[in-house]
Amino acid sequence: MLNYDFTPLSRSFIGFDRMAGLIDNAAKLSGTGSYPPYNIAQINDDEYRIELAVAGFGDTDIDIETHENVLTIIGTKAVNENTPDTSPEYLHRGIAERGFERRFQLADHVIVTGADLVNGMLSIELRRELPEAMKPRRIAIGALHDKNLTNQKSSRKRKVA
Repeated sequence: MLNYDFTPLSRSFIGFDRMAGLIDNAAKLSGTGSYPPYNIAQINDDEYRIELAVAGFGDTDIDIETHENVLTIIGTKAVNENTPDTSPEYLHRGIAERGFERRFQLADHVIVTGADLVNGMLSIELRRELPEAMKPRRIAIGALHDKNLTNQKSSRKRKVA
């Protein structure tokens, strides 16, 4: 089994702070090994893409779902409808036609925005959406003279010691 060093990724992936370690642990625990192979790309500070090589699978063969910050991709290959009389005799069979299940632990506030299957490459788009309360807010100097802040401040009761 190959071991990947995700240290460079953890420095540049915002929103996937724990993701590299979780992916590595999941790959070690799962019996599927490295099938199907995948890439994780950072598009910008808040957008990511997971790409899976799923040659031979169609739109109807793949299910994608998220539940409790876990992205699950399941590929089930339809049973070959060729009868034994009409199926070819393969000299070499290198294209995997087995089903798979791949799970990714998503960071908090990361949502799936879409998925597309083109030429055997499944692309899943992700975006980190922080709630307004968690976004940085710039406080202007001289804000004490702002009516809104003054009203909020005066509505609180102060304890006198």
